[in-house]
Amino acid sequence: MLSLLTISHQLPFTDPVLKFLIILSIILLAPLLLNKLKVPHLLGLIIAGAAIGPNGLNLILRDSSIILSGTAGLLYIMFLAGLEIDMDDFKKNSGRSLVFGAYTFLIPMCLGFIAGYYILHFSIATSILLASMFASHTLISYPIVSKLGVAKDKAVTITVGGTMITDILALLVLTIIVGLATGEIGGQFWAYLSISVTLFFLFVSIVFPIIARWFFKHVQDSISQYIFVLVMVFLGAYLAELAGLESIIGSFLTGLALNRLIPHSSPLMHRINFIGNSIFIPFFLIGVGMLIDYRVFFVNFDTIKIGIVMIIVASIAKYLAAWITQKTFRMSADQRLVIFGLSNAQAATTLVAVMIGYNVIIGTSAEGLPIRLLNESVLNGTILMIVATCTIGSFATQKGAHNLASSEADGEESEDSTPQERILIPIHDENIAKELVHLSLATKSKDNTDQLYTLNVLDNQYFEDTQRQKEAQQLLSYATTMAAATDTKIQELLRYDINVPNAIISSILENKITDLILGIHKEKGISTTFLGRVTEGVLAHSCITTLIYKSTQPFSTIKRHLIVIPNHAEKEAGFTYWVKRICNIIQNTGSKLVFYGSSKVLKHLQIILSEQNANAEFIKFDNWKNFLIVFRDVQNDDNLWIVMSRPYGISFNPKMEDIPDYLNKYFQENSFTLLYPAQAKEVDASDRMYLV
Repeated sequence: MLSLLTISHQLPFTDPVLKFLIILSIILLAPLLLNKLKVPHLLGLIIAGAAIGPNGLNLILRDSSIILSGTAGLLYIMFLAGLEIDMDDFKKNSGRSLVFGAYTFLIPMCLGFIAGYYILHFSIATSILLASMFASHTLISYPIVSKLGVAKDKAVTITVGGTMITDILALLVLTIIVGLATGEIGGQFWAYLSISVTLFFLFVSIVFPIIARWFFKHVQDSISQYIFVLVMVFLGAYLAELAGLESIIGSFLTGLALNRLIPHSSPLMHRINFIGNSIFIPFFLIGVGMLIDYRVFFVNFDTIKIGIVMIIVASIAKYLAAWITQKTFRMSADQRLVIFGLSNAQAATTLVAVMIGYNVIIGTSAEGLPIRLLNESVLNGTILMIVATCTIGSFATQKGAHNLASSEADGEESEDSTPQERILIPIHDENIAKELVHLSLATKSKDNTDQLYTLNVLDNQYFEDTQRQKEAQQLLSYATTMAAATDTKIQELLRYDINVPNAIISSILENKITDLILGIHKEKGISTTFLGRVTEGVLAHSCITTLIYKSTQPFSTIKRHLIVIPNHAEKEAGFTYWVKRICNIIQNTGSKLVFYGSSKVLKHLQIILSEQNANAEFIKFDNWKNFLIVFRDVQNDDNLWIVMSRPYGISFNPKMEDIPDYLNKYFQENSFTLLYPAQAKEVDASDRMYLV
């Protein structure tokens, strides 16, 4: 057993347990203490890293373990940026991202070259390299916008897309300048760079989603899925390095490749966010802080001069880029502040550039000392710039994102006059329960964190059967645990009744349920008595929105949702409500929507979807006698939605009675959902006594 005598307590500490304890304590306490001063916790971790680092109290060295963890954190930040982006908005704003990328690259390049060549009197090569450091930036304050729930705002989407553009261009400038300084540039260099970069982008964009879809289909273990994601992140980063790019580009592109396969409301997504924001990203920020050496600012005037020039030029250039972007696309002042805050922070790419430039020897002085492409004063000035820009960027992002979140919340409150959403999930099988919970998490509104209910019905004869009760309670707890992984609370309901439909309807009435989600076992087809006694009994005596789901693959691996809508569906009372539920699914999963319906129905849909900012494809279809035409469009990884109607509904079509036969005969290999919109008819509680 170790004793106090065998553990070294000399500075810096070398005991791994003590080092890890100190870092975890900082991660825990720094945000709590600095939040009272309204200092962003990201900045607090950087300051704490400087305090405990080799140039501060010298408690911990910035050794290989810190560098490894910090590298993982940096890759994690870029991966999250790609993973959380709204792909539809990203495509819609790709042109704007390109424009912003051009602004935020060219303006700093021009101002930076002028400052380096005419103010600091550097060589042309050094001035260009210095300017490329201003052009690049790191999304170090991205966790702020993610935490405040505005990661899908247009300003954030444009900035994230522009970041990839300007960082790639800055790294290409770095590669070219270093190649020129070392004499390595030639025809072979350009051929290799262009081919390798092209192959890298194609491989990650095409092959990664194929691999990930296969893995998520065949491996359901949550731990294995998370480890797989990490493997893909680091594989993408390594492939980027092989292609001659920086690793952060690879991790960002990996996030984009896996974006549609990891729903934003899924347990896996919450696990990725939780571990990244609690471990990996804080390690990176602390590691950045450890680079700060306050002493050089008091002994070397050149360092102070260069640092001040770098801070002023970088901040002005990034603000000008944000301001011009705001004016170009007519955005708000808060959006401009978010763009500036996200793009002003210099860290990852800047550190890479300065370290590479510092290590490139371009000659020897008269005293025999090496002449570096970037000298020591630039290296130390860069650290000063990183601290200042991260501070400015964190405060700007915090203020702008907070204002955007507040305005979004006010807008939602004023527009939302519908009853409070309450979702009921009757479950009786563990395999079905898992997919039903995933569907409920995808359809629910983002602010619904505690209005989900699971129900298990036991026959009255099992009232004293403790084993049956225990099994039922375990099934309810299983569903609760899955939802808890997404910070969603499920309320468990266990009922005794000789009639299952009675139990479900009683639960609907007692808990004011607005949505009912039922499941069909994937090994079974729809009953020859249409949906079966239980489901038909519930549909006959309840008027709420009801989804009947049969899953043949994980919900996250579905590429498209094909929604077939009957004529006059727009006249149903629950039309707008269920359309918004579908929009929630798309926002959470990023899958594609394809609507089939009459001209009138599609016209109403286009109005609603334009308000929801959801992209979709519309196909005219109004002949249910030829319903099999739709089945020809169904591909692997599609989920078919059929909007039904109760017999007394406005949109009821007698051909709906043939749907079960079609599904059993032609649709056993795909997932499908039968959707019954809410009806205007009130449910009479006395109807329950007549259920069969």
